[in-house]
Amino acid sequence: METGSRGSGFGFAEIFRREMGLSRPPTFARRISASEVLVKQIDLYGKLNGHEGCVNTIQFNSAGDLLVSGSDDQEVKIWNWATKTLELSYPSGHLDNIFQVKIMPFTNDRKIVTSAADGQVRLGQVKENGEAETKRLGKHQGRIHNLAVEPGSPYILYSCGEDGLVQHFDLRSNSARKLFSCSSFTENKQSSGSIRLNALVIDPRNPNYFALGGSDKYARVYDIRKYQRDSSSNLDKPVNTFCPHHLIETHDVHITSLAFSNTSELLVSYDDELIYLFQKNTGMGPSPLSIPREDLQKLEEPQAYVGHRNSRTVKGVSFFGPHDEYVMSGSDCGHIFIWKKKGAELVRLMVGDRGIVNQVEPHPNMPVIATSGIEKNIKVWAPVSSDVVPLPHNVQEIMESNKRGREDNSHVTLTPDMIMHVLRLHRRQALSYIERRYNRADDDSDDEREEPYSGISEDASSDEGSANECNIS
Repeated sequence: METGSRGSGFGFAEIFRREMGLSRPPTFARRISASEVLVKQIDLYGKLNGHEGCVNTIQFNSAGDLLVSGSDDQEVKIWNWATKTLELSYPSGHLDNIFQVKIMPFTNDRKIVTSAADGQVRLGQVKENGEAETKRLGKHQGRIHNLAVEPGSPYILYSCGEDGLVQHFDLRSNSARKLFSCSSFTENKQSSGSIRLNALVIDPRNPNYFALGGSDKYARVYDIRKYQRDSSSNLDKPVNTFCPHHLIETHDVHITSLAFSNTSELLVSYDDELIYLFQKNTGMGPSPLSIPREDLQKLEEPQAYVGHRNSRTVKGVSFFGPHDEYVMSGSDCGHIFIWKKKGAELVRLMVGDRGIVNQVEPHPNMPVIATSGIEKNIKVWAPVSSDVVPLPHNVQEIMESNKRGREDNSHVTLTPDMIMHVLRLHRRQALSYIERRYNRADDDSDDEREEPYSGISEDASSDEGSANECNIS
């Protein structure tokens, strides 16, 4: 209650200063939007219904009056979120679930790029009559989770895919440019295979830099100018890498989402781990395996944000507030988490989905949030509550349950190479069994015959099934 009283006084003082002309409009807007009281008054404003599948991606346009979404139904929809009405819907041309949708800047919201599970990058062009034409811009071998649009550019975007490839697109040309394949780090500095990429973001403060995250623990930062100067280069050459110290020796974590702040801080969300905030000067350089242990110990540990769980689907992470004062994420428990960026205090916890909240999208200039998840709708959140909403009484139970889920999750992550290796072993064992069976014609005892190895125990193959499922991610 004391916090609410102080916050209300702060809000009233800001309004009074604005009314008296003592505070300029931009200053007033920034301070009031960052108010903790305002964040604690955020509640459900409305739902946008219309998709026929899970909504995997949402984005506000630069003006903030429209919201675009993509779904498992392969439709792109443009909404007037304030009036909760659908402005336009068109088939994307994708053959599988849409994972990313972005509006190109300075195109009057008429050029929309998408990526999907079918490995395509596509462009939708909205015509004057309200119809849309789509075409393919490029292709990956495997799913494409992320696109990144160069800030302020109506032409330039990047894609990354599960094939490890990073591509550069210029809408003024008809072909994609393959920059490089992201490779894992090894002791001898030789490539040991591609990294399956999930995340790609561009630094808004300096668009020459972009960051990648995928199937290992390292967030990598690149300088596009290296590839512009040498058009023949296709080498994986990061300029900096980031990883929490305690994860360096592990091999069972990967990155699902990244976000840059307006001051080049890098926010990294790990699968079944935590969210970490890295300052620019805490990187390990281009070769993290070569950094001396004593130098590693000197690096500042990143700020960690705890309480949520990121395991069952790919979760987004983002900043919130005019100066990125807050950090937001969805969770497997169906809640939306909002922490203070500085200090990582949890200030708001909202039920955002009956299942899982995947995406949390901040409005570009208002204290408004859009979220999506397993449900087939989009939820819009705004400071519409007349009261300062406290954290729920069971907040500790929710966070402890998520913590236990992270700690108890001992499933094996099977890569495509591992799956093929298991299949080859199974085939060899089956062939070996057949050869032994027909070469032992004199053995007429069924009890002595060797059974083929199936990889399934008797208990696991019972009619009731097994509680231990094989999770492939």
